[in-house]
Amino acid sequence: MSTAFEPVIAGSLKLRNRIVMAPMTRSRANGTLPTADTATYYAQRASAGLVITEGIQPSVIGQGYPFTPGLHSSEQVGAWRQVTDGVHAAGGTIVAQLMHTGRIGHPSTTEAVGHGALTPVGPSPVKAAGQVFTPTGPQDHVVPDELTEDQIVATVADFADAARNAVAAGFDGVEIHGANGYLLHQFLATNANRRTDRWGGSPENRIRFTLEVARAVAAAIGADRTGIRLSPANGLGDTAEADHATLYPLLVAGLDTLQLAYLHLVEAGDPSLTPTLRAAWSGTFVLNAADGDTSGQRRRLDLVTSGRADAVSFGRLYISNPDLVARLAAEAELAEPDLSKAYGGDHRGYTDYPTVDGTRPAL
Repeated sequence: MSTAFEPVIAGSLKLRNRIVMAPMTRSRANGTLPTADTATYYAQRASAGLVITEGIQPSVIGQGYPFTPGLHSSEQVGAWRQVTDGVHAAGGTIVAQLMHTGRIGHPSTTEAVGHGALTPVGPSPVKAAGQVFTPTGPQDHVVPDELTEDQIVATVADFADAARNAVAAGFDGVEIHGANGYLLHQFLATNANRRTDRWGGSPENRIRFTLEVARAVAAAIGADRTGIRLSPANGLGDTAEADHATLYPLLVAGLDTLQLAYLHLVEAGDPSLTPTLRAAWSGTFVLNAADGDTSGQRRRLDLVTSGRADAVSFGRLYISNPDLVARLAAEAELAEPDLSKAYGGDHRGYTDYPTVDGTRPAL
C-alpha cells in the first residue's frame, strides 16, 4: 500500500511524491514569452512530485488566448530555461503541457502578437458555442478553417517540434493536452468532428489524430518522457461525445501500446468510466478526481492509498498554496485562491501567496 507522500516512477520521471500540480492557464506571458515571475511561480511550487505547466502553444495557430506562452521559437526556448532551471534548483520535476486550442480562439489574438489575424483551425468548420476571451475582451467564437490532410500532418509535426524545444529548454518531459475541448479533444468529439475521411466518423478514425500526435512526440523525445491528459465527456469547449464510453477505452488501449510515461485523467465528465480506463492503462495513472478541488478535499489523497490512482493532481489549490505538499502532510489549513486575480495582471495573486508559516517560499 502506497501513500501520496511516497516516490513514484513515471517513465523516466522520478517523482519524489505523488502529488501533482495540474496545468492551469494563468495568462502572465510577455507576449508569448514566460517571464521572471513565471519562473518564481513554478519554483515556489517545486515541492510537487510533478509540476505540469500551463498550456503552451506548439505553433502560432495553436494560440487561443492572450498572454499565453509558446514553444515554437528559439526566443521562447531561451525564456523557458529560467523556469526549468528554477524548478530544478528547488529539487523539482517539471513537464511542459503542449496545448493547441484548435477552434477555441479568435483572429484578434494572433494579430495582437504580430502574426496577423489568423482564423482558428479545427477538424471541421463547426463554430463552438459561446465566447472566448480576446485582447479586446470576450468575443463570439468564429467558424474555424477545416484542417486539410497536409495541415493535419504538419500539425502533428508541430507537436513533435515543440516537444524537442521543450527538452532543449530543460523540461523533463511533456504532457500532450488531449482534454478540455481543445484540438485533440475536438477530433474526438462527435459534434466538432464531422469529417468523412480517415480522421473522422468511426471511433477508430476519430482517435487517429490523438494517437498520431502521441506517437510523433514519443518518437521525438522518448515515450518515457511523454504524458497525455484526457477528459472523457466533460463538455468543455462545447464538445459532445455521444460514444465516449466506447471511444475512450479504445483510445487508452491504443495509447497504452506506446508505453508513455503517464496518463493524466480528468474525471469530471463521467467518473464511472475511470475504473475501466485505469484497467486499460499499464503505466502510471494520474487522476484529477471529480471531487471538488477545495480545502475540504484532502480525501483525494486516499485515491493513492486505495490504488485507484498512482498519483493525484490538484489545480486551484496550487494557486494559493505554494507549499501544498507540506500543508497536506501536516494537515494544516489550506488557503483558498482569489480567483479574481487568477488570469492576467502582475505578481499579485500569482507569486505573493504565503506558505503556511506566513512567509513566501525561499528561492
